[in-house]
Amino acid sequence: MSFVEPAERTELRAAVAGLAGKYGPAYYRTRAKEGAYLTELWAEAGSHGYLGVNVPEAYGGGGGGISDLAAVLEELSAAGCPTLMMVVSPAICGTVLARFGTAAQRERWLPGIASGESIVAFAITEPDAGSNAHRLTTTGRRDGDDWVLNGRKTFISGVDVADAVLVVGRTEDARTGKLKPALFLVPTDAPGFEARPIEMDLVSPDHQFALFLDDVRLPGDALLGDPDTGLQQLFAGLNPERIMGAALATGSARNALDRAVSYASERAVWGTPIGAHQGLAHPLAQIKVELELARLMTRKAAFLYDNGDDAGAGECANMAKYAAGEVCARAVDQAVQTLGGNGLASEYGLGAAIASSRLGRIAPVSREMVLNYVAQHSLGLPRSY
Repeated sequence: MSFVEPAERTELRAAVAGLAGKYGPAYYRTRAKEGAYLTELWAEAGSHGYLGVNVPEAYGGGGGGISDLAAVLEELSAAGCPTLMMVVSPAICGTVLARFGTAAQRERWLPGIASGESIVAFAITEPDAGSNAHRLTTTGRRDGDDWVLNGRKTFISGVDVADAVLVVGRTEDARTGKLKPALFLVPTDAPGFEARPIEMDLVSPDHQFALFLDDVRLPGDALLGDPDTGLQQLFAGLNPERIMGAALATGSARNALDRAVSYASERAVWGTPIGAHQGLAHPLAQIKVELELARLMTRKAAFLYDNGDDAGAGECANMAKYAAGEVCARAVDQAVQTLGGNGLASEYGLGAAIASSRLGRIAPVSREMVLNYVAQHSLGLPRSY
């Protein structure tokens, strides 16, 4: 692993930053307040190939890895245009389909995911099970050649812009009679599939939904890949999810820090820029240190994942997600404090960021569960749950 990114990725970052700069935070806030998605930005990013940099070239993608896709999302977020659907569609669903999908499934979905013309949402969380795959109650049962799916999901992002949802459920193992994880591709217009918006205080173009699946009948090929690899499929998507979540958080932290530094450099009191005072300079400098550490761990996690070290990537992805979530929340908080009253003025957009910056501490896995993971797997401490 090199601590200096390759020239191709540096150029990719610059190109994405240039595109995102055409839209910027004002566009993001306007679309969010309208209840609309970043449709124009998404379409243009897709047409330039930025959304599919990790998708195999055979399916219209760039043939790169999560390292490249994370760089794209970080730059979009740093420009004030973060979007959870990059975490979901190309990172989670694109990765799982590329690794485990049948030839027909890959041909059906990956070209659209790469171009941005198709969006696939991801549904694992349930009201009573959270993300605990061992307690999921969504189940698929065989009915002739079809599958019939029943269950509930909650806090599922972007169903309103998705063509299908990759639903994590369980099926009965014919050999043992026990339930085992399985992933199903469910079209959003399937009979029996209902998505209800969850009202949120979060101002975001990525809307949240509760899903109700009541006797949703699916063809046999709706089951993703091999029925015996459901658990592998699930975990293949979780590491990219954490890495991309970290990229979104570090990009958002960069955006907040840049705004604070710019303001502190220009705003003068008694003839001196307020950034000259250590009471403001030191907290911003500390955030810069913590931000660069989080970015390094995110790149390490992505490097390990792209090189096939799933176990090593899992540990680093959890650490990266934790570090990025913490620095994002701290960066936004300090940016608001630096701007004073202007920190809550709509003109600067930091007030809304207070709520969204908390997301990195909560999702896709809470910081407490990350600490449980590190305590158990990294430190070898006894499991507490």
